[in-house]
Amino acid sequence: MWLRTRLNYQVFIVNSLFHSFSKYVVNRSRFFKSAVVVLVDITLCLLSIWIAFSLKWNYFALETLFFDISKLKVIGLALCLSLTIFSIFGFYKAIYRFIGLSSIYSFTSAIFLYAFFFSFVFCFYGVEGVPKSVGIFQPFIMLIFVGTSRIFARLLLSGSIVNQNEKSIKRILIYGAGSAGRQLASAILLSKDMKVVGFLDDDHRLHYHFLHGLSINNPNELRVLISKTNATDVFLALPSISRTRRNEILKKLSIYKLQVRTLPGLNDLANGKVTLSDVRELDIDDLLGREPVKPNFLLLNRNTNNKRVLVTGAGGSIGSELCCQILKTHPKQLLLVEMSEFALYQIHQKLQILLESNRPTLINDALAIQTEIVPLLASVCDEKRMQEIINTWRPHTVYHAAAYKHVPLVEHNPVEGIRNNVWGTWVCAKASLASGVKDFVLISTDKAVRPTNIMGASKRLSEMLLQALADAKADGYLQCGLENVKPTCFSMVRFGNVLGSSGSVVPLFREQIKSGGPITLTHPEITRYFMSIPEAAQLVLQASAMAMGGDVFVLDMGQPVKILDLALRMVELSGLTVKNEANPDGDIEITTTGLRPGEKLYEELLIGDDPKPTQHASIMKANEPFLPWDQLLESLQDLDLAMKSNNVPNIRAQLQLLVPGYQPNGEVVDWIHLAAENEMVSNR
Repeated sequence: MWLRTRLNYQVFIVNSLFHSFSKYVVNRSRFFKSAVVVLVDITLCLLSIWIAFSLKWNYFALETLFFDISKLKVIGLALCLSLTIFSIFGFYKAIYRFIGLSSIYSFTSAIFLYAFFFSFVFCFYGVEGVPKSVGIFQPFIMLIFVGTSRIFARLLLSGSIVNQNEKSIKRILIYGAGSAGRQLASAILLSKDMKVVGFLDDDHRLHYHFLHGLSINNPNELRVLISKTNATDVFLALPSISRTRRNEILKKLSIYKLQVRTLPGLNDLANGKVTLSDVRELDIDDLLGREPVKPNFLLLNRNTNNKRVLVTGAGGSIGSELCCQILKTHPKQLLLVEMSEFALYQIHQKLQILLESNRPTLINDALAIQTEIVPLLASVCDEKRMQEIINTWRPHTVYHAAAYKHVPLVEHNPVEGIRNNVWGTWVCAKASLASGVKDFVLISTDKAVRPTNIMGASKRLSEMLLQALADAKADGYLQCGLENVKPTCFSMVRFGNVLGSSGSVVPLFREQIKSGGPITLTHPEITRYFMSIPEAAQLVLQASAMAMGGDVFVLDMGQPVKILDLALRMVELSGLTVKNEANPDGDIEITTTGLRPGEKLYEELLIGDDPKPTQHASIMKANEPFLPWDQLLESLQDLDLAMKSNNVPNIRAQLQLLVPGYQPNGEVVDWIHLAAENEMVSNR
């Protein structure tokens, strides 16, 4: 025990000295560092010459080197050659704590070039008093000395020697010994906070072989490997495997106390190089185990390629992703309509960067479509502004994604929610009809089905408005103040929650886990449909391409997910445990706060029970009832009167008459209505 304590103390002292020296060198000027490296190379050059002569004469003494004219010639030539070649190859500009494979290649080339010239002078040309064997020995010895010095500098200055015994360092197992795994291991070598302790791979032919000096192990022996290496994290370097196989691996890893991170797929690693910044948290597809549907490119391009396209709510979660997906289809013009200045600025900058990175290399390519992106500040409720925009550019397709979607916020501000969602849709639809827009697509939600909240009811009413407009004849358009218009093809696409959007539970849970919990659920039985934003945006584009007029498309979102199960999975894959009665020493507690105003336990995608298939396997067409246009218009006017007086009970009653299945959940919680009630009570 005494001996072990003494050894640990000595190791601590050595590590402290190394750390102090490393910090001192790193903080010096570039000139100082270069001068040190030059002096080291001169010393190693002299030492290698002395050893080369001593090996020839079997006599190790300094006088064999410095008291002979012929040997001084060797010293002069060796120094001139080495310092010149090393300078040309950038040895004295390199940052040695970051050297990699390219630096090793450069170093090897420089040494071989030096060896060629040095050996040529002393072996082939010959110098009196200098044995030819020196011309062979000295470059070989110098290769060992200089190479060792660089490796030592790399280990010392990068902190590898200093930090390898620190408890704070993350010990990484890389799952996947292929190209991505090798590149990731090389990238981690540059990190002071991480250390690769081994590889895992499913290929039995690789088991017990070595990569980067570390063994490749069988994943079935993970428990033993964790105890040997004290691993804390697993990085999945498997960009090309199927979602099914990835889910199987994640299920295996979830039983161990390991934090799991992953590399994106091959499409996202298009440059072929893997860096540490590519490693990310598990995305929603990893957490849900859902296989994304591959797009049909014929449908994807039909309404957007080489056409003018307008997106309302372009800065929102769905709108911004729609813009990114549309841009990939090479539209002629992409019009961004957004009322938030900052959101519009962000999406415009993002799209400009995407546009520049994908610009055709052949400038004179006649087939290349140069997309023009036009950012437009506007509220969809501003009729004059929307008419100006749509009439000026006359887009072929309008994707109407602008909406208030946060259930509790709309419940607290019902008039603004209805005004933005219903009247905003009406304004854009009328402007589209007047300007001859060919296709108008509403982005809807599963909350429109048998809604229990104002937001869902407003979205269903928006759907009904478009259904009625699609069914209306000339008389109906005259009632809108429109004459001699060519009917627009109105359609809507309905889907559930998209992960990564504003208000999404996954980013919220992730932050709560990082801060040590608790994770907050509104109810232990609450379930939701989930889909990634890119997949939803692609399916919206494909659904709209199949529209005939008045279509309500519903996306196949797979099986609904229990939010509690999602939270448990996130905790496990973060290398932590859930704190509960069965495990009071766990890391993260899960608490319930109660359902919020208007919130449902379960969501649905269909009102009726007879959806029809389409030519896309993941898109169905619903058969939903609606009111005729003249009847709907009269009811909307009554609703407008109730909204102008902010009579929320009357508004809810009107919505119940208009929207089949709408059953308000709870009392009125409009802030103005509540404040007025409180004032009346206080004045009594």
